[in-house]
Amino acid sequence: MSHSHKIPLQSKIKSALFKLVTIAFIQFSITSLYAQKDVSSVESPLEVLKLVGNKLVKETPFKYQLSLSTPNKTFNGIQVVDFGRTFGLGKSAVAYATTLLTASENTDLNIQIEHNDGCKIWLNGKVVYEKSGDRKINLVYEERSVKMNNECELYLHKGKNTLLIKSETAGNEWKVYIQPPATKGAILANGVSYPAIGLTSMKYVDKSVSNVSNWLVVGPFENTNRKGLETVYEPENQIRFGYMYEGADELVTWTIPRIEVLGGMINPKKWGTSYNWNYHNGGTAWAMEKLSQITGESKYGHYADSFCNFHLDGIPFVNYQVNKLNVDSSANKEILGVPLLDFTLAPSLPLVYKLESKDDFPKREAYKAFVDKMIKYAEEGQLRMPGSNIFTRLSPEKYTTWVDDMFMGIPFLVQASLYTNDPVLKKKLLDDAANQVINFNKEVWDSSAHLYCHAKYSEKNVKLPHWSRANGWGIWATSEVLLNLPKNHPKYKAVLQHYKEHVAAIVKYQNDNGFWYNVIDRKDSKEEISGTAIFTMAIARGVTNGWLDAVEYKNVVLKGWNAIKSKIDSDGTVHDICMGTMCSEDVNYYINRPYYDNDTHGLFAVLFAGIEVNNLLNKVEQTKIEESKALSK
Repeated sequence: MSHSHKIPLQSKIKSALFKLVTIAFIQFSITSLYAQKDVSSVESPLEVLKLVGNKLVKETPFKYQLSLSTPNKTFNGIQVVDFGRTFGLGKSAVAYATTLLTASENTDLNIQIEHNDGCKIWLNGKVVYEKSGDRKINLVYEERSVKMNNECELYLHKGKNTLLIKSETAGNEWKVYIQPPATKGAILANGVSYPAIGLTSMKYVDKSVSNVSNWLVVGPFENTNRKGLETVYEPENQIRFGYMYEGADELVTWTIPRIEVLGGMINPKKWGTSYNWNYHNGGTAWAMEKLSQITGESKYGHYADSFCNFHLDGIPFVNYQVNKLNVDSSANKEILGVPLLDFTLAPSLPLVYKLESKDDFPKREAYKAFVDKMIKYAEEGQLRMPGSNIFTRLSPEKYTTWVDDMFMGIPFLVQASLYTNDPVLKKKLLDDAANQVINFNKEVWDSSAHLYCHAKYSEKNVKLPHWSRANGWGIWATSEVLLNLPKNHPKYKAVLQHYKEHVAAIVKYQNDNGFWYNVIDRKDSKEEISGTAIFTMAIARGVTNGWLDAVEYKNVVLKGWNAIKSKIDSDGTVHDICMGTMCSEDVNYYINRPYYDNDTHGLFAVLFAGIEVNNLLNKVEQTKIEESKALSK
């Protein structure tokens, strides 16, 4: 045999190894593909929900993570200089703070100021603000902003502008707050970008300093006979580094304010985390408690408990960070009393639900105290529309009616009515819930389309888009009222009729894939999971409870549920959830909103949808059994 036809042993080994690697790669690819496939083939809704719930249980830490405070380098929010925390309190004194405002073009910027006692401000060497006398700091917290009591105009030229603040104290308080206009976003009303703030461009200041502070401070100086605001000290004439000024008790030089260590959320995404204090995370905890009850698996109830306990136990810590460390952006600051339903009644749903469903559990008194405070807020603290008495907002303008607030407030009223043992309060809360549904419909219901517009301004006659999730919030709240309102209640028939009218309109927009679009009546907007889940849930409730004809609507529910499952991976990941929105007249704002995986805006809607689909299927099965028994007799 010719040697030229022999295959060398080394080549045979290489060939065998190549085959093994190829087979292993194919097997790995198949396994990976299988691991990431959706759960369309899973028949039991509860088994699907367990995958979502298990991921939440596994990945939600309910812990604060410590890190150094880092300054915001754009002047689009509150800046505070806490002289007292740096230099101490107890006696009258004066101190200075300086920073740079860097503008991209010449800009007129009106700023708000709040301070104790006397304060004087220079911009580029010119006095722009001065107020003497004793006063206390009085910050007024509104829905999404803080109101301060003083103002001044800053005429910024293009480039660097030096801001110098002089502050005096009688010894009790010693802080200065400044902020740009309360307008949110990255651009001012006149189209000029917010200026940069900080020490980054300040000559002779290293970036290691500018990375941790926006301000330099120097002091304390004497405040003899409370004349310190009038007395000219050296920093007013010249800011000198590597130089000692004659202070009140010793020589002083420029330094930075005290740097704080803060507790923040772990691994936040662009849409947030699953355990911040807000309505969609509270809704998720509420859903997990219900999932625990329906499956008998305690880990989901433990998740709900962890959410509630984490926030109740953390209130003193959050208060410390906000009010002692002056961190207006502190994690979970909203639990301290931001007057917005998103951060009051709605995230309290898992607490009131646990009080209503369980008589005895650890921390029950703490739950009760918090929920009782929320009931009082619902009755006395929340802004309401004059005349109709529905929940309303100050943003984006006074008396804006948001459909969102149907869900943010009405389900809490219902659950609180179930929780309280006071018959007068019980009736009052349930009547309020029913009246809210009826009166919201007078404000934001589009009778021509039989859909909700996202919001309505009190002063502008404009029509906002039919956003999917907003319609979801409305029908969800309506279904919560129907579940608990006695059929002999004077408002029951009107609420039921509106629910049926809304459902009849909604089903017309379900597409062939079982989804609803992010803007319901715009096919050029994308399919979206949270709205689809809420509609599926609300219609399933209607079939199960006899509000809707089962023959006509059952397949709508099942088609919706199959669509939802196609967006859930076997590891519990849920895709295509529209992130939170403001309200806008521009439909493209909604069409172009980003989508994210596992955003709890959609997760808790999916959990509730699966629970209600499971209830519907159980009823269908029970009906078959009963019909079979009847035929066999």
